[in-house]
Amino acid sequence: MAVTDSLGFQCALITGGGGGIGKALAKYLVSKGKKVLIAGRTESNLKSSVEETGAAGYYVLDTGKVDDIPPFIAKITKEHPELDCLVNNAAVQRPLNFLEDADFLSKADQELDINIRGPMHLVVGLLPHFRQKPEGAVIINVSSILGFIPISIVNPVYNGTKAFLHLWSMNLRTQLRQGGTKIRVVEIAPPSVGTDLHRDREDPDDNKKHKNPSALTVEEFMDEITVKLERGDEMITAGLGNEVVRKWYEAYGGQYGKAEAGGK
Repeated sequence: MAVTDSLGFQCALITGGGGGIGKALAKYLVSKGKKVLIAGRTESNLKSSVEETGAAGYYVLDTGKVDDIPPFIAKITKEHPELDCLVNNAAVQRPLNFLEDADFLSKADQELDINIRGPMHLVVGLLPHFRQKPEGAVIINVSSILGFIPISIVNPVYNGTKAFLHLWSMNLRTQLRQGGTKIRVVEIAPPSVGTDLHRDREDPDDNKKHKNPSALTVEEFMDEITVKLERGDEMITAGLGNEVVRKWYEAYGGQYGKAEAGGK
């Protein structure tokens, strides 16, 4: 089936689709006539999300267990060969203290696996499938403005993983473009959004508007980013993120553009 709209794909896989931003993206894409498949660690949440969003199906997958990713890719591409979009949304955010947490390393390792290795293994594993798509494909990586400025001091590992995802997305985009593929790379960098991402914090509601007036509700976030997604933007943020991202690119975008033009 040919792609006939500005989104540039027909069938999307959304990781972390059982709640929060992933669930909201699923509902939005279904409303746009897209086939949506969701993946996540908790089957009960996935079942509820399918019912509420109209997604076509779900897969139980812990993206932090990268050995499970190759057989998962083989399965989903066989069952849904039309798959032409990956949304790397699954992530965990842990409050960690270098001086106080005896289990720092075990928690940090899991966070690194889910937030970095999972997205990377999914992208690399799906590239051969995506490259066969005559109309191209889309990779959407969900980072965070904390990857631009790590102001959430209690989340030292999360901040670093999102900085990785931001910088990695830039290089991925450039290499795929310079390599002549039709695969677009889009980055969405949310500010504080009222999801359950802070469930491990002392106050799990400190990203909700009644506790943080600068935070966006999920609905406010989606209203802003979907306009940019449909416009074809490759770097997307919302709310307070607009100033953060603008200043970052004003400081470093030109220098990166020169490196990109040099093909290095």
